Amino acid sequence: MSTESITQAICFGEVLWDMLPDGPQPGGAPLNVAYQLNKLGLKTQMISRIGADEKGMALKSLLEKWAIGTQLLQIDPQHATSEVIASLTDANEVKYEILFPVAWDFIQSGTEPQSAVAAAKYFIYGSLASRYQKSCGTLLDLLEHTEAIKVLDVNFRPPFVNAEALEPLLLKADIVKLNEAELAQMQVLFQGVSTGEEAQVQFIQDRFQIAEVIITKGASGASYYNNSQVFRGYGQEVKVEDTIGSGDAFLAAFVAGHHLGLPPEEMLSNAMDLGAFIATKKGGCPYYEIAEYDQFKRK
Repeated sequence: MSTESITQAICFGEVLWDMLPDGPQPGGAPLNVAYQLNKLGLKTQMISRIGADEKGMALKSLLEKWAIGTQLLQIDPQHATSEVIASLTDANEVKYEILFPVAWDFIQSGTEPQSAVAAAKYFIYGSLASRYQKSCGTLLDLLEHTEAIKVLDVNFRPPFVNAEALEPLLLKADIVKLNEAELAQMQVLFQGVSTGEEAQVQFIQDRFQIAEVIITKGASGASYYNNSQVFRGYGQEVKVEDTIGSGDAFLAAFVAGHHLGLPPEEMLSNAMDLGAFIATKKGGCPYYEIAEYDQFKRK
């Protein structure tokens, strides 16, 4: 059986090392999502680009160890593997300094990634991957070559916030995830005048013809808008180790539930639970047994 025929999700974008005060951790939102999807039983591949350096080979080895497909992971002979200088605030929130340019800014298209994306059920991509014209052009090309369910993770990281680059990604999306701050910023970027969550989501749905919109609110929970229906969930209190990858874990659990056709309330509950669970761990791709998460979940 070919890899393409069994791949259920492909994640596109940055793979990198989060350089934390106490040591490096593998990360990048698309990689975090791929890691969690694989944990949840969806066969997943990464489309990204690493440097031909020690840090890049270490990332590739980790993906292989985690059984995330690396056939579409490109090696760049000129640009270094990405690093992000991450620091934790007193509230365990994370601040990032994202170096530029790096290998994942130069992801190339071609028949192999086009064929793989065309065969996948889900194509998951983030807005940060559009910060440079090369990878942005590749992403737009791949979006044209698939009927997959397209999932956009809006991830605003100043100074890489660009309405012109973001708009075509939104126009192609079937599902969009944002946090509360990003939802408000969308009004600024696209000259909206809506106030309040429901009106701001309606603006996005109408402007970009997106049926499904997810709003994450940290410990306060999340909302899921599916056309005119609204589902709300409330978070649970946990002892936070750090918040790195919590939103990515949320998205992965949501996509896994979407794949299984779970009721919206269950999809939302599972997503919030995995996001909270990962917040009790260190880094975006922590080791854990799936039984540990199952025990943590609210029944």
